[in-house]
Order: sequence, then structure tokens, then C-alpha cells
Amino acid sequence: MIVLCVAEKPSISKSITNILSGGRFQTRSTRSNFIKNYDFEYPQCRANFTFTCVAGHVLGHDFALSHRKWNSCDPFDLFDAPIVTEVSPDKQAIVDNLTAEARRAQQLVIWTDCDREGENIGAEIAKICRKSRPNIIVKRARFSAIIAQQIHNAAQHPVELDYSQVSAVEARIVLDLRIGAAFTRLQTHTLQNRIQQINSVVSYGPCQFPTLGFVVSRFDQVQAFKPEKFWYIYLALTHNASGNQDETPFIWRRGHLFNFTVAYAIYEGVLEDNLARVTKVTKKNTKKWYERPRIAEHLYQQGFLSYPRTETDQYDPQFDFMSLIAKQVVDPGWGAFASKPRWFTQPRRGKNNDQAHPPIHPTAHAGNLAGDEKRVYEFITRRFLACCSKDALGFETVVDVVYGGEEFFAKGLIILERNYLDVYPYDKWQEGATFVPSVCELRDGTTTKPTLLTEADLHIDTIINREYVIPRMEGSVKYLVLVNGYNDIGFDRSLSKPQLRRETERNMIAVCQGTKSKNDMIVEAVEQYKDMFVRARANFAKVTSVNDEY
Repeated sequence: MIVLCVAEKPSISKSITNILSGGRFQTRSTRSNFIKNYDFEYPQCRANFTFTCVAGHVLGHDFALSHRKWNSCDPFDLFDAPIVTEVSPDKQAIVDNLTAEARRAQQLVIWTDCDREGENIGAEIAKICRKSRPNIIVKRARFSAIIAQQIHNAAQHPVELDYSQVSAVEARIVLDLRIGAAFTRLQTHTLQNRIQQINSVVSYGPCQFPTLGFVVSRFDQVQAFKPEKFWYIYLALTHNASGNQDETPFIWRRGHLFNFTVAYAIYEGVLEDNLARVTKVTKKNTKKWYERPRIAEHLYQQGFLSYPRTETDQYDPQFDFMSLIAKQVVDPGWGAFASKPRWFTQPRRGKNNDQAHPPIHPTAHAGNLAGDEKRVYEFITRRFLACCSKDALGFETVVDVVYGGEEFFAKGLIILERNYLDVYPYDKWQEGATFVPSVCELRDGTTTKPTLLTEADLHIDTIINREYVIPRMEGSVKYLVLVNGYNDIGFDRSLSKPQLRRETERNMIAVCQGTKSKNDMIVEAVEQYKDMFVRARANFAKVTSVNDEY
């Protein structure tokens, strides 16, 4: 039997081929410069395997020719216009390879990433291969990490494609196309006709535009900011600790005041007292929790990490922690810690489980990484070891004092068991004790201006590429106008806010779970956005010029 295996990207195809073939395979070129076919025997399934790949989605969605041109119709018509699914022009060589390889295979096994998007790409692959060989058997390999045990298990125990996930992604793709195109054409036509300096596309993305909303909201806060001066009483006690002069600051219960006269009057009253008195010492047992196992990066393709795009923060009760921890013993940075099993404890259960993947964790020791890859791998590995560690135990001390009728407090922490934290000391206090403050001053400060959001604050590559915002500049005029315009319309859920996108995500989950159909999800969302479109167009008609402040 010939089995055609298809991964989502070239690196995955090569890695899995190496595992299943034991490094013994033949390589064939294809019409694509990036895609190779690998042939080898797989006796465990009594089959000959051909492993190849795609490069993400191979099919694209667009409007029929009757509605594809910008001036072919009223933008509102795009909410109901016919949509066609076609091979993306840049993917034709990949599709030709799938068609040819499927023609001689009896079984197709999908090895795309095991998430919703991967399931949808897998359905595209199946659709193409069935055109070439209608009776081909289609299966799906499920795996969370590119390690031998999981890959062999997935090859020998394939499952069915999850068409509920396929439908959820298809619904999102259709909605993104209809909503994005309708509002992009509306925005572009309207603003180009009314604002002379705008001569490019004014794009709307259902996912990216709410991200832009965060950026504009912060920009407006920065523009409107006016610094205010405030005053506060700073109280501190200097004392010797291990031969060093340490200062313990006490926080004024009032925080700070914006009225100098009132603040100064209170401060003068405080200075009439010579001694500060400890009124209360509160001690309570405390723990510093080990981390929930949740962080995502992309070293999994090299076999060092489990599948990264998961919301799961719960480990299966049968998860084999000790063998994974044992692989880290050789590391010079954390090997000594990993070699002492007495610290191990079952990780706390989080709140999320996608029923597909475990939380991200290291699957092998990686000693030769450099740069960002090394930093990411170290972070995830240390997080994994921390989530398997016992809590750090100690007790927190809160010291309340009264000085001149005003209340102050200080907090400290004594660590009793280090586990994964270093121990540090803190002085002991007794209720009723008095002391002469070393420092008591009326100090001033100024409220600080919020900073503009940066690329590091949000994943905003797409909104930068679309020129929604311009790095190191104060923004793009047309999008400042748009976002604030949408906010002013008075939508229950503004197009520039994240609620609508969260609703789409919730509906996708409902489709995956079978509690909502793909058609219902599309119809509900389209009707909602139609109403917003009509109201937005009516308000856009009032736009005559850009507000001078921008």
C-alpha cells in the first residue's frame, strides 16, 4: 500500500520523515523550489510512505468576477455576493504535486498542525487529492510534539479529520472576506472623496482594526494628558541589617493629595509628634505559587518543544514528567536543580483545556541554541521546571504605624522554604513598639504621561504593514479619524473595539462543539455587520474634513 503523507510546511515534512524512516529515504524534487517528496518504507504499517507538504493554505477565497472589481457593485452587496474557492496562483505547483502523488496512493494521511487552522488546511488537501483519486482513504495524524514516540504513534493510529473545526475556520474566512471587503471599499471611497490627501486604500481588517483601536485609544490619552502636581508624606526608618544601612519606607495611607495647602497642613501636624507607634503587626502564611504552564513559542519544529499554539494549562494525570525532567539534568544552567527529584510536585490544574494538546513543554534538551532561540527555549524550560516545583513557603508581615495622627504601613516577606526562590531577610516588628522616624518629609511628584503603544506591546505587524499606524510617529491621520468616528457613532460594540472579535471566537468554539452550525454563525454575523455598515455610511456622509487636532 502507498500512503501519501502531507505536512503543513517543509521543515515539518523533513523532520517527520527522518523519524519514521530512521534516516533512510529517497528525495525527489517537485516543480516548487521549496517542496520535496520523500519516499521510504514503513514496515510498522506494511506500507510505502511518500511524505510531502504544502505551505499553509492552498485554496483562496474571493468574490466571483461579477463583484471582484472595486467599482463593480455597491460595497453593501458584498455581504451577500457569491464567493468562489480557487487555487491560489502562487500555490499551483504545490497543488500539481499533490494531484500527481495522490493519483498513485491508496491512503492520504494529513500531518498538518493540530489546531483549527491546520484542520482546515488538511480539508483543503483532502479536497484536492480526492479530485485526483475519488476513492482515496483520508486519515489524520494527531501529535503534539515532533518526538519519535508521538510521531510513530500518530502514524500507526491515525484518526478522522474533525470537520467541525474545518467548518468553524471556513465560517471565519468567509466573514473576514465579506466584512473586510465591504468596509474597506466603504472607507476608501468615502474618505478619498472627502479628504484630498488620502489616495491609498483605507483597509479594514476584522481582526487588525480592534488592535488599532487600542493604539488610537492610547494616542488619545497621550494627547489629552495634562500633568498634575501632587504631594505626599514620605516616612522612613534607617536601620542596620547585616552591617548594611537599610531604609524601610512606610507608605502613607492617603497615598497623595493634589492640594498643597491641605497636604502641608497635615504634614505640620505630623511633625508635632516625636515618636511613631506600631499599632498592628499582621503575619500570615503565604506561598509564591509555581507558574501555571502556559507560554507559546515556535521551536517545536526542531523537536525541542511540544506544539505551541494551545490554550491548555492542564496536564493529563498520566503525563510523564520525570522522563522529560531527566533530559534536562545535563544542562549547566538548571541541570543541578533538575537532578534532585525531591522538589517535584504535580503541577496545579489551570482553567483551560483544548482537549488536543498538553501545555507547552520541552521535549528534548537543546544545548546548541543561540540568540532568540536560546532565550525562548530557556524561558519555556525554566517555566516547565518551575510549574513542577513545590511552592515557596513563607509568611508576609504588614506593619501598621501611626505618626502624628496619620497612618502609614510597610510590607515585608520572610521566606521559610526556598524551593525555587532565593531566601532574603526582613526585620521583625512588635506591636506597641515605638521608634523615631529617620526621615519625614513632604515630597512632591507629578502624574506621568502614558506612553504610546509600541510593537512590543501588541502583535501589530499587520497593522503596521497596512499603514494603520507608523512606527516612531504619532499615527496615521486617516485611521485616527476612522477609529474615533466609529466610536462616536454609538455602536453597542464598536468596530474598533475587541468585543466583536471575541464574539467571533466564541462562535467558532460553538461550531467546533457542534452547538452552532457554520451557516448560523455566518448569517448572524453578517446581519449584525450589515446594520453597522448602514449606520456607518450614514455617518460618513457627514464627514467633510479632518479634525484640526490630528
